[in-house]
Amino acid sequence: METFLALMHGFSVALLPANLFWACVGVTLGTAIGVLPGIGPATTVALLMPMTLGLEPVSAFIMFAGIYYGAQYGGSTASILLNTPGEAGAMMTALDGNAMARKGRGAQALATAAIGSFIAGTIATAGLTFAAPLLVEVALRLTAPDYFALMILSLATVTAVLGRSVFMGMAALFIGLLLGAVGMDPQTGQARFTFGIVELLDGIDTVVVAVGLFAVGETLYVAAKEGGAPDKIHALRGSMWMSREDWRRSWKPWLRGTLIGFPIGAMPAGGSEIPTILSYTTEKRLSRNPQEFGEGAIEGVAGPEAANNASAAGALAPLLALGLPTSTTAAVMLAAFQQYGLRPGPMLFQSNGELVWGLIASLYVGNVLLLVLNLPMVGLWVRLLSIPKPWLYGGILVFATLGTYSLNGNPFDLVLLWGIGMLGLVLRLLDVPVVPVILGLILGPMIEQQMRRALAVSQGDWSVFVTHPLSGSLLLLALILVLAPAVLRLLRRRPAGAVHP
Repeated sequence: METFLALMHGFSVALLPANLFWACVGVTLGTAIGVLPGIGPATTVALLMPMTLGLEPVSAFIMFAGIYYGAQYGGSTASILLNTPGEAGAMMTALDGNAMARKGRGAQALATAAIGSFIAGTIATAGLTFAAPLLVEVALRLTAPDYFALMILSLATVTAVLGRSVFMGMAALFIGLLLGAVGMDPQTGQARFTFGIVELLDGIDTVVVAVGLFAVGETLYVAAKEGGAPDKIHALRGSMWMSREDWRRSWKPWLRGTLIGFPIGAMPAGGSEIPTILSYTTEKRLSRNPQEFGEGAIEGVAGPEAANNASAAGALAPLLALGLPTSTTAAVMLAAFQQYGLRPGPMLFQSNGELVWGLIASLYVGNVLLLVLNLPMVGLWVRLLSIPKPWLYGGILVFATLGTYSLNGNPFDLVLLWGIGMLGLVLRLLDVPVVPVILGLILGPMIEQQMRRALAVSQGDWSVFVTHPLSGSLLLLALILVLAPAVLRLLRRRPAGAVHP
């Protein structure tokens, strides 16, 4: 009952004219950005962070949430019509969605993607509504060692799962931890890694790093990889309406995709890629005609798109309740919280409940807006695909530069922006994941704070981290995640018939 009353209060906040306007702006921008190949919600949120400083936090995060959900919707358009996913979660949609477009059924593919996204997003948001308060209750019982171990596990999971090797993930993580250590020690006031540069005494701004990695670095990488050649677009033909057979084959994948996407999205490094792959393989195994998959099976579009949107709501649960991001966009949104001096977690629900519940309620509103935007206006979104790529990439870089300079009016921020942007480009070219960099930057100081707090309570006894049952278990799990790939490689190299005395 308490959760329901809090949600009703959230609707009273989300439906204010100003907040409703920013929700419309967010879902429109998110859909437009999701449609464009190679540019995802993380890049958009990072790009707009410097430009939202004048907004109230509630309005800003309602817009960011709209961008997040909108990009999940819009990513299907480029996948289906271009065979080029607009963001990572739409990769599986391209397999059958583009095949349907080549057969003249692109409109039906877009329709099942939009309706499935609406259904999955609504159900998953309801799950977020009730899961977040439960996570808050759990978080309030965690001690400093438990928080320390939980954040270590989060970093270990992301490091082990992303990238082609644990070593690459660890390298990116240590870059982030190093960036997070720059500035003055919060306890002793001693300068660290500033090299005599006065501008670094306050540390490296998280917003500058996020914009550098995800707006500048990612845009340079996409431009270098794809160039400016125009794409071949499959035109929409026929009716937009799904037939009765299309509905019959789609509704079960929508529900199964939701059940897969929400819990996996809430896991560290779950993201949207894993649930969409699982949803696709599940639908193929359950299908009576598995040979149709890859040739235009509508289930191959319905399931992954539902899982994609459900994972977005799942990622917001640990972000809001625990302050732990489980996806790239959630990590950038955590940086946005820091921009406003806010720290997600159990205390945010108590100190700023209007923001939290207004944000959650806006997700319901945004889902309705997105359904209205996507089905009747699909022709408009398709036209965005004809924007020349050099204009698009150049515009992003200009906005990123102007937005970063507007933060403090300091030219040194631009030096940092482009330095970190070039670092992001090099990391992407070497296939090193960039998400651990931003997580190390954000979570590194938090880990240090919880470690010092735990050692202060235990009077310097380091065994406090393993004697607490929960923290010891979490640290053991983190160690297993990091070491397991190396152990598995050793086992594979051992000859099958080898006998050891």
